[in-house]
Amino acid sequence: MQIDTRTSSLSEAARKREVRKVVFSSYFGTAVEFYDFLLYATASAVVFGPVFFSGLSPWAGVVASYATFATGYLARPLGGIIFGHFGDKAGRKKLLVISMLMMGLASTAIGLVPSSATIGSWAAVILVTLRVIQGIAVGGEWGGAALMALEHADSKKRGFAASFVNAGAPSGSVLGLIIMGLFSSLPQDQFLSWGWRVPFLLSFVLLLVGLYIRKNVSESPVFLEAAERETAKGLQENRPPIIQVLRRPKGLIVVIFAAMSAFALQTTLSTFAITYTVSHGVERQDVMFMFAIAGVISIFTTLYFGRLSDRWGRRPLMIAGNIAFLLVLPVVFPLLASGDLFLIFLGFALGIVTQTIMYGPMAAFIAERFGTRSRYTGASMGYQLATVLGAGFTPTILASLYAPAKATVPVMVYLGTLAAISLVTVIFMKESKDNDLGAESH
Repeated sequence: MQIDTRTSSLSEAARKREVRKVVFSSYFGTAVEFYDFLLYATASAVVFGPVFFSGLSPWAGVVASYATFATGYLARPLGGIIFGHFGDKAGRKKLLVISMLMMGLASTAIGLVPSSATIGSWAAVILVTLRVIQGIAVGGEWGGAALMALEHADSKKRGFAASFVNAGAPSGSVLGLIIMGLFSSLPQDQFLSWGWRVPFLLSFVLLLVGLYIRKNVSESPVFLEAAERETAKGLQENRPPIIQVLRRPKGLIVVIFAAMSAFALQTTLSTFAITYTVSHGVERQDVMFMFAIAGVISIFTTLYFGRLSDRWGRRPLMIAGNIAFLLVLPVVFPLLASGDLFLIFLGFALGIVTQTIMYGPMAAFIAERFGTRSRYTGASMGYQLATVLGAGFTPTILASLYAPAKATVPVMVYLGTLAAISLVTVIFMKESKDNDLGAESH
C-alpha cells in the first residue's frame, strides 16, 4: 500500500474544518459499522432462534443464537491484528474504506440467508461465516476511526474528538433498533419470513453513503510525521507492529481488563436484557423502542463524558463508571421485569448511561497508551480482546445462568465480578490524557 503523503500545512481555519470532517467521517462510519454489527445482536435476541434453530426449545434456541453472535466477537481481535498491521505500516485511511466495504457486504448477505427450513444446517453455517466477516471488519474499523479522530484533534480535545467514534456505536444501534422495531410490528409469520431481513438489506444503502463520506478525508498527521521522521533518519521499521505491542504485554493486558466491564454491560442490555424483558409479557416492539429511546440518550452522554475526560482525565471516569455499574445492577433487572414501559425505559437508561461513563473516554483511554507506529495494532487488540472477554460470550453465559431457575442473582454475580475486576485494574493504572501521541512508546 502507498502512504498518503499530503502534508498538514493548512491554515488554522482549514485545519479546523479538516478536523471536523475527519471526526464526522469517523462518527458516521462507525455508526454504519455498528448498525450492521449490533443489528445482529438484536436479531439474535428476537429472530434467529425461531428462524435458524427452530428445532430447539425457545430458551435453547436463544442460547444457540447467542453462540453464533459470539463468533463475531471472537473474530474481532483477528480483524484488529490484520487491519492494525497495515494501518500502522501504510496509514489509517485506506484500511477504513476496506473495513466498511467488508461489513456492508457481509451484513447485506445476512439478509439473504435462507432459513433452516429451506437449507437445513447450512443456514447456520452461512450465518456464522458472515458473522466472522462482520467481526473482522469491525475489528479493523474501530481502531482506525478512533486514531483518525484522536490524531487529527487538538491535544486538549482528544477525548472529546475520539468519543465521537464511540458515540457512533449507540447511534448505529439505535438506528438498527428503530428499523428492526418497525418491521417487528408486522404479523409474526411475516416478520419471521421476510420482515427481519429488510434492515440487513438496507446496509447496502448505508455502505454507499459511508464510502462517499470517507473517500475525501486526509491521512492522520501524527502518522505522517512519524513516517517522515523515519524517512529523514534513513530508518524503516521492519518489526511487525504486533511484535512491538507484545514486547510490552503488560500495557495490552491491563487495557483489556480495564475495558471489559463496559462491553459486558453494553452487550447485556442489547441482547439478554431485551429477551428477559420480553419474557415478562411485554411486547417485543415496545421493549425495542424503550431501549432505542434510552440509546438516544447514550449518544449524548458518551460525548459528554468524552469531553469531561479532557478536563478530569480518563482514569477517574473509568473508576466512577465501574462503581456505578456495581450500584445499578440490583436496580436494573427489577425495573425491566416490572411490565411498566416507563420503568422499563428507566432500567435501560440507567444501564446505558452508566456504561457511557466508561465508554465516553474509552477511545482515548486505550489509544493514548501505545506508540504511533504500533498504535493501530495495540489499540485495536486491546479494544477487541476486551470485547471478547466482556461481551463475546456474555449473552450465552447469562442465558445459561438464567434459564435453569429463571433467577437473576447468578446473572448479577457474574456481571458484578467483571465490573470488580475492571475497577481494580483501572485503580492501578496511570493517567494517559497528557501523553505525547508522537512518542514511539508509552
